[in-house]
Amino acid sequence: MNLIQRVQAILLKPKETWPQIEAEPASTASIYTGYIMILALIPALAGFIGMSLIGVNTFGVSFRVPILQGLAQLVVGYVLSLVMIYVIALITDALAPTFGGQKNRLNALKLVAYGSTAGMVGGIFNLIPMLSVLGILAALYSIYLIYTGLPTLMKNPEGKSLPYTAVIIVCGILAGLVIGALSALFTPTPAMNLGDANPGVTIETPEGKVHLDTDKMEDWGKRMEEAGKEMEAAQQSGDQAAMEEAMKKMQNMGITAQPAQPSE
Repeated sequence: MNLIQRVQAILLKPKETWPQIEAEPASTASIYTGYIMILALIPALAGFIGMSLIGVNTFGVSFRVPILQGLAQLVVGYVLSLVMIYVIALITDALAPTFGGQKNRLNALKLVAYGSTAGMVGGIFNLIPMLSVLGILAALYSIYLIYTGLPTLMKNPEGKSLPYTAVIIVCGILAGLVIGALSALFTPTPAMNLGDANPGVTIETPEGKVHLDTDKMEDWGKRMEEAGKEMEAAQQSGDQAAMEEAMKKMQNMGITAQPAQPSE
C-alpha cells in the first residue's frame, strides 16, 4: 500500500486499517523513512511558508518571521517532532500492562506514527496562519485514531482504551511543552527576553508575556523518567504495592491512571 492510500485508509477506515497495520512487517527505520519523516514535513514546511513567506496580517499590522530564523525553526521543529513521536511511543509501550495490554515497542510506534496522521496532514493549514486553528481541530481526530488502534496494537481490553488514551494524550501534551521549550531555546527570536534573572525563556505576545521555566521543566522531565522506570520495574516484578506507589508519583505530576489488577 503506497503512502497516499495508507493516509486515506487510516483517516477514513481506521478500524478496518489497524489490523492490516499490525500484520505488516515493519521496523523502526522503515516506519520513519517510509511514513513519519514524509508526513512530518507537511506542518514544518507549511509553517515556514505561512510565517516567513506569506506572513500574518492582523488588524492592519503585518508580520513575517525572517527567512533565516524561519528556516532554523523549520529544521528544529521538524527534528523535535520526530523525536516526540518516538518518546510518546515509548510511553505508550511502558503503560500497556497498566491497562491490561501487552508491551510491544514496534506496535506502539506503529500506533503513534499512524495515529498521528490526522495531525500531521492537518498541518497543511499552517500555510495560512489565520487558519492554523483548523490544524488543531484535525489533530484532535488523531486522538480518536489512537483510541481505535489501542485494542488491536497494544492488546488492551476495549473498556480500558479510553483511560489509556487519556494518559497517552496527557503525556503527549507534557512532552510537547518540554519539546516546545527546547525548540524556543534553539531558535531564539528578538521577541524573547533572554536576559531575565529567572532561568527560562520569556516570549512576548500581543496578549502578554509567557515565561517558560526550563529548570522546572527539566526537573519535571527527570521525575517523570524516574517514575516511569519505577512503574516498569514494578510491573515486571508483579509487586502491586510498588506499582501503586509509582502511580502516586505519576499522579502528583498530573498523570492519572488505574494500575492493572494482578492476574488470577
